[in-house]
Amino acid sequence: MSDLTRRGFASKAFAGIAAFGLVSRLIPPTEAQLVWTTAKWNLASFEGLLREKARVKQLFDITQIDNGASLAKVKNSLNGLHYGFGVPMDQIKLICGMHGPANLLNYDDYIWDKYKIGAWLEINDPGSGQPAVRNPYYFSELTSDAAHITAATDPNAEGSPLQDARMQGLKRRGVRFLSCHTALEEQVRQLIKHYDLSEDPETIVRDMLAHTVRDVLVVASMESAIALLQCEGRYSYVMA
Repeated sequence: MSDLTRRGFASKAFAGIAAFGLVSRLIPPTEAQLVWTTAKWNLASFEGLLREKARVKQLFDITQIDNGASLAKVKNSLNGLHYGFGVPMDQIKLICGMHGPANLLNYDDYIWDKYKIGAWLEINDPGSGQPAVRNPYYFSELTSDAAHITAATDPNAEGSPLQDARMQGLKRRGVRFLSCHTALEEQVRQLIKHYDLSEDPETIVRDMLAHTVRDVLVVASMESAIALLQCEGRYSYVMA
């Protein structure tokens, strides 16, 4: 990721498209939801993660996209724990806590296209070389059949599903992904400010939440979630 992109997220300067400002001028402002209370989100699912029982429970604190390097670390941990240390897969529970720039990986191609995420992050589509208008780190390149893992699957084969570091591939192996509501609220407000859009922030927030990729759990605050996962859930912590 370029220095420009890092500075942009560090200062919370998020971008979208100016043309989108034409859409919601007729939509009245809605109540700000900067801080979610317990009734606003799926707290029960999060508490289920705290109660998970396993020999190894590992939390990856992911803020940077960094060309997928953090997701590769998650894949490497799965392989190392199972093949290198002999921990059964059903005794491994891994969570990716996504915030900062990485938070935007939790949203689907509609969001990447509509808000020009690739252009802002300077992430190009590997096929066209143009700014990505789809989330390039979500979809696995493997079909469902090819992604099936058996005892005979070779972890050393480069095309193996055991070397798949896309979010979809990691989810197939049981990795859970969390998205930060607080980060999203801040990102949307900076998007509006950067492009001088007329949209109410909550209109855009609702649009993005409606396009969260499948099975991602949006938590009220990632910083708080990380504390609870460590203190109550006994997840080991990795800054990915």
